[in-house]
Amino acid sequence: MPKDDMINSPPHYNQAGIECIDAIAAATNDGYRFYLQGNVIKYIWRYRYKNGVEDLRKAQWYLQELITCLEKTT
Repeated sequence: MPKDDMINSPPHYNQAGIECIDAIAAATNDGYRFYLQGNVIKYIWRYRYKNGVEDLRKAQWYLQELITCLEKTT
């Protein structure tokens, strides 16, 4: 049985084929960038106290998403 990808596509963030991150992007427009930035900070802040490397990978995912978002607007 394949292991769930808890970094790129956690199953608990997908309902009825809709990824939560996509719904947030659609609902927040320009605020999406700030949401991404906040999550980078959150996961770096807590990595030593909660999930270690997994949290750093999540921070990396949000940072890459933020970079991609900014590259689309320039």
